[in-house]
Amino acid sequence: MDYSTSKKKVVAVVGGGLVGALNACYFAKRGFQVEVFESRDDIRQAKIVKGRSINLALSHRGRQALKQVGMEDTIVSKGIPMHSRMIHSLNGTQSPIPYGKKGQTYSNTKLNFAHKLLNWSTETGSMTFLRADGAKEEIQADLIVGCDGAFSAIRKQFLRQSRFNFSQTYIPHGYLELTMPPINGEFAMKPNYLHIWPRNTFMMIALPNLDKTFTCTLFMPFDEFEKVTTGDQVIEFFQKYFPDAIPLIGADALKRDYFRLPAQAMVSVKCSPYHLSDNCVLMGDAAHAVVPFYGQGMNAGFEDCLVFDEIMDQLNEDFSVVLPEYTRVRVPDDHAIADLAMYNYVEVTFTRTRYHEAVKRWHWQDKVINQGLLCVAASVVGGSYLLVRYPPNMPNISIEQLWTRLQALKSPF
Repeated sequence: MDYSTSKKKVVAVVGGGLVGALNACYFAKRGFQVEVFESRDDIRQAKIVKGRSINLALSHRGRQALKQVGMEDTIVSKGIPMHSRMIHSLNGTQSPIPYGKKGQTYSNTKLNFAHKLLNWSTETGSMTFLRADGAKEEIQADLIVGCDGAFSAIRKQFLRQSRFNFSQTYIPHGYLELTMPPINGEFAMKPNYLHIWPRNTFMMIALPNLDKTFTCTLFMPFDEFEKVTTGDQVIEFFQKYFPDAIPLIGADALKRDYFRLPAQAMVSVKCSPYHLSDNCVLMGDAAHAVVPFYGQGMNAGFEDCLVFDEIMDQLNEDFSVVLPEYTRVRVPDDHAIADLAMYNYVEVTFTRTRYHEAVKRWHWQDKVINQGLLCVAASVVGGSYLLVRYPPNMPNISIEQLWTRLQALKSPF
């Protein structure tokens, strides 16, 4: 395929995160003039990287999206195989629960860091950005792609339109991230597991990184976080609920890192339609942010890119018909994955379903969504990823169909 710039249409991708970056590759591959606008500075140039690390799940859906632009092998090669979950009981015992079973550069893509979107026009496609030097920059685009996250600036214009449906739901839990360092240069725990400490209304998980550390994430109601206000209280809390983690993380590190950043909120966002006219479309968290209890948020965003690209093929890149078709095809599946994530959150947190039964149900769902896990360390605001391996012979079932079946079954066993 000739990747030269044979087409002069301009595509402006707002948001240079996971979905925005992948989208830029897809449009550039088709020969569009692509400009990516990211409000943050270029992390590659930063001497000190500030931000939260986060572990994300990449399944077959996401891998297929990466494969189409030649990035699958590059990302997977940075992964740590994850073969099973490891459940940590309060008494310190550990029980494994196993899972089931073209890169290139594009000269027609320009990255614009430290560009904050001020406003844009739904009628003309004009956009105004504030640069780091205080100057304003105006650009014109034939298509604006909003990939700017759960609090999307692009989506704000959608809210001014009639017949645009939007909802957001904050859950009572927040999350706090801690680091478990290597011991004698090696992983402190077995690396090929998703480690889980289930504890009544809260839990902690740990996922391995390439530097032999683990990222530990504590999910807990905000009112519980607020009860712990001193370093000594942190140690008392961990001695009561996670005693085996104290020597692995370190008492001093716990006291320090627990207060390094406040607990972060988690929000679920749904909206419809995903497009305005023939010149703007939402993808990724801007369209469908999900709570992180199903491990499919990034995959859904990556699959957005792939589905849009497939529709572009089917409809000859005619934005006037591609965008409404994308909304028609994608909204039901994205809403369903948001429901699945919330289902898992409610199942574990607000029911008395025994933990091992909840894990079995989670396991059963995974048979449809993915099998096996990989943990990928990659820098996205200091982030790392968790990859999920998906077998090629798995039946092709839509997320909407899966959710319908889940609701129809009281127990999968």
